[in-house]
Amino acid sequence: MFSFSDNYDCFSRRCVWVSGPVIVGAGPSGLAVAAGLKEQGVPFVVLEKADCVASLWQNRTYDRLKLHLPKQFCQLPEFPFPENYPKYPTKKQFIDYLESYAKKFDINPLFNECVESAKYDETCRLWRVKTVSISGDAAGSEVEYLCQWLVVATGENSEPVVPEIEGLSEFKGEVLHACDYRSGETFRGKKVVVVGCGNSGMEVCLDLCNHDTKPSMVVRSSVHVLPREILGKSTFELAMLMLKWLPLWLVDKILLFLAWMILGNMEKFGLKRPSVGPLELKNTQGKTPVLDIGAIEKIRSREIQLVSGINKFSSSMVELVNGKKIEIDSVIFATGYRSNVPYWLEESEFFSKNGIPKAPFPNGWKGKAGLYAAGFTRRGLSGASADAMKIAEDIGKIWKDRLRKKKQKVPTHRRCISTF
Repeated sequence: MFSFSDNYDCFSRRCVWVSGPVIVGAGPSGLAVAAGLKEQGVPFVVLEKADCVASLWQNRTYDRLKLHLPKQFCQLPEFPFPENYPKYPTKKQFIDYLESYAKKFDINPLFNECVESAKYDETCRLWRVKTVSISGDAAGSEVEYLCQWLVVATGENSEPVVPEIEGLSEFKGEVLHACDYRSGETFRGKKVVVVGCGNSGMEVCLDLCNHDTKPSMVVRSSVHVLPREILGKSTFELAMLMLKWLPLWLVDKILLFLAWMILGNMEKFGLKRPSVGPLELKNTQGKTPVLDIGAIEKIRSREIQLVSGINKFSSSMVELVNGKKIEIDSVIFATGYRSNVPYWLEESEFFSKNGIPKAPFPNGWKGKAGLYAAGFTRRGLSGASADAMKIAEDIGKIWKDRLRKKKQKVPTHRRCISTF
């Protein structure tokens, strides 16, 4: 990395030339790309707005969180999980794994560097990545990184989503998103409404039950719920095995039948299944099925009450769309996340308005003019790893070709001598 701030200061900020790519984001996707580039011998810079790697996992997840899939489907390239780790590693174990990954490949992100904008300069044929430092002695200082390749690795889950609901600003109780939820311990004895019935909503409700709270869960749409394991084998692993021999529609039917056998008919409790099968829905719309780890039993026993959508809030109550009113102390929004790419990347050809690559999997990893995307496959950590390996290989090939051509180039003075 070479700084030429003394010679180039058109924008009154320090400018830094990066001979390799700039990677935005030090989560699993960014780390996997960086590791691949390190193996290819390509220099790079990783920019991270938080003060640690995998900030989503470190700062925005609840205490009881574990990987939903077996560890072999969640490992990053060239670095398996330790053998002594359980089948489903805990939050702490996964964070330790990612920190060990960064250490093994000598990845040193520039922390507290918030990317304000990134734009391709057609004239210079370079990416201009502008950042501002948000912490420490350098807080407020601005830098512009110039590079030929830009890797967007901020992922699909950068910013929490909280829906706009009438009266929410008037509600006097506690309002938080699932990213700020840690444990049900602080909610003992309280009346809590959890909005959302995905994996996060189910787990938050289960955790609240385990801390002697009887939550109400708002179910606004249909959802697929599958057991995490079937006959001791991961449902995901079983599905991947069946897909090698059977068409997707048939695997969907088998999974739904097994789910009905194990979990029973959940429609009578208020959980309706989508008309499209779980795998097809995941592939076409990116909606992940819920993998049950105990919440369904709590729903059956009525320890978790399922309620219809919310119409509006008042100071101490919530009114449902069916007219029923519930007195509550707290509301937790398990309403998911969205990409933050539209806020800083000035580009409209490769990324859509929602911050996801327009090209469907498996073609959403590479754009034009040296633009790449990692971790937007809607296929979890395995998808992020697949993206990372493609990106590192692609950039590595270009990098090595340039080095080879540079070595083969005949010095000017020798060409001059040969003409005499």
